[in-house]
Amino acid sequence: MNKKYIMGLFPEVMKIKSDSLRKGVIAVWLLAMKRGGWKSINKIPFTLLIKTKKTLVEHTRTVTRMAMAVASKRQDIKLDYVIAGGLVHDVGKLLEYKKLGKKYTKSSFGKLVRHPVAGYGLALDVGLPVEIAHIVAAHSVEGEKVKRSNEAVIIHHCDFIDFDIEKSK
Repeated sequence: MNKKYIMGLFPEVMKIKSDSLRKGVIAVWLLAMKRGGWKSINKIPFTLLIKTKKTLVEHTRTVTRMAMAVASKRQDIKLDYVIAGGLVHDVGKLLEYKKLGKKYTKSSFGKLVRHPVAGYGLALDVGLPVEIAHIVAAHSVEGEKVKRSNEAVIIHHCDFIDFDIEKSK
């Protein structure tokens, strides 16, 4: 896979003004695909916790767009961080999940390390700023133990809004 594949899945990446941040977002998805052994990621479910047809790509884009809408109403938010954080918040799922036949399940790695922790490491590995890695690490329950940045608060809540709506179907 290449950067055009990622840009096609996540067109919101082009809304990131910082060239280095945009390249980092693309790089982290490509690294996660490589490490997770994925040739394609457009059919991976966004969660294994509930029955849903929503894919990881759809969920990621929904969270990112919701977060962008919230951020647009505030003056004290770094929009590039919100977009980048939204786009990579679940990138660690490419290490947490595996496909077994037609079914998706936890990988051996995923039984030991949850996606926020895996994603944090991936983000730092490609040189994304610690502020973006923080959003990844803090977006889920793991974030209850740290003080979330304003941008991390937005991603955390948008992520849970999308999950809760899906769960209620």
